[in-house]
Amino acid sequence: MITLDTAHRVIAAGEAKAKEIGQPMNIAVVDAGTNLQAFIRMDGAWLGSIDIAINKAFTARAFDISTRDLGQNSQPGDQFFGIHVSNHDRVMIFAGGIPLMVQGNVVGAVGVSGGSGVQDQLVAAAAAAVCK
Repeated sequence: MITLDTAHRVIAAGEAKAKEIGQPMNIAVVDAGTNLQAFIRMDGAWLGSIDIAINKAFTARAFDISTRDLGQNSQPGDQFFGIHVSNHDRVMIFAGGIPLMVQGNVVGAVGVSGGSGVQDQLVAAAAAAVCK
């Protein structure tokens, strides 16, 4: 189970990384049931990325895989091609969503959106590292 305290620490780590790289981000944390546990929109972060961050977290937990990895396996001809239209179009197939692991168990996920895919992944990785 992910506690609110842990969710806040995940967000704080992501926010610190976003400040370090100079890119305001939206950062969402969901629990094991894909329910939104905590969220922040940094000053200046894109409004259009709010839902994307939440849906990246949803996707990472719903499939227990990073959205970057899911995206690599969902290209034409690959095993998950078309998955992005499942779950009422909530599935995100680009970088920035990572499952949160505690003692080998998935307890939730973090989703980050507001920059390039590389930036989103960097921030998400820094946030997810809190749970390792």
